[in-house]
Amino acid sequence: MLNQRALAYLGEVIRRGSLRGAATHLNVDVSAISRSIRLLEETLEVTVLERHAGGIKSTEAGRLLVDHYHAQRNAEEAVISQLHALQQLVSGEVRIAVGEGFIADLIDAPLQSFMTAYPGIDLAVEMAGVNEAMALIKNREADLALLYAPPIDPQLYCHVETRQPLDLIVPSHHPLVHRNTPVSLHEFAEWPLALMDKPFGMRQMVNAVAHQERLHLHARLHTNSVAVLKNFVRSGTGVTFMPELTVAEEIQQGEIAVLPLAHDVLNGTRAQIVSRADRELTVAGRACLEHLQQRMRFFQDDAPRLVR
Repeated sequence: MLNQRALAYLGEVIRRGSLRGAATHLNVDVSAISRSIRLLEETLEVTVLERHAGGIKSTEAGRLLVDHYHAQRNAEEAVISQLHALQQLVSGEVRIAVGEGFIADLIDAPLQSFMTAYPGIDLAVEMAGVNEAMALIKNREADLALLYAPPIDPQLYCHVETRQPLDLIVPSHHPLVHRNTPVSLHEFAEWPLALMDKPFGMRQMVNAVAHQERLHLHARLHTNSVAVLKNFVRSGTGVTFMPELTVAEEIQQGEIAVLPLAHDVLNGTRAQIVSRADRELTVAGRACLEHLQQRMRFFQDDAPRLVR
């Protein structure tokens, strides 16, 4: 039988990059961690850690042991959660990583209705760009992630996917509003442009198309806030890129207009709900996933203009 405490110590050392960092986080003596890991190595006759100038790195054997430890913990959590569900005592916590572009849709009704339907389940919602959200899932720091334009990653399992094109967002009085055909990136160079920062899916998609078109997009404003982008356009200052549902309220109020772009890559952009591929969701996590899929407009169907 593998020593579970030693495996837990090993996982924390790998995550923190040092024995001292792990000891500080776990509030235990460095010597206790060192002894446990050394005994683990002696028992299994393998090396689990390698020391380098920059700190400590895991060997392949170490990674295998930590993955095994987490798989056991996840399986136990799932079984306990299922037992509670059988007793009609659904409880627990669901940690969700979400991009700001989804927030209005999430908060509008789905979050409230979920908390009403499942009073025993607590939610932890963390704002994150697509890269950070994927990392939170892979590091087991989030159970579900709502992603926009994510790259393919074999460590993630996609539960639901819809097509949500990245559109050009302009002030309602913009001269291109009356166009009957899609707009290319070359056609609005004279208007000040605002862009999300590079860790966000929206920015990565735009960069990919600009590179393909051999076009340099000069952004007058860079930000990590969807709210800032909305206000930038709503004030008439300039234009930006966003999926239609992110600005649904502003469109309805006549403050912003959405124009389709003449690039297949941008029109094929997807929104996804994902979890870690090798991690079974708890009953609470499964209930949350099904609720979001049924109640969030982003995941009920493709973008409104595609449905229309």
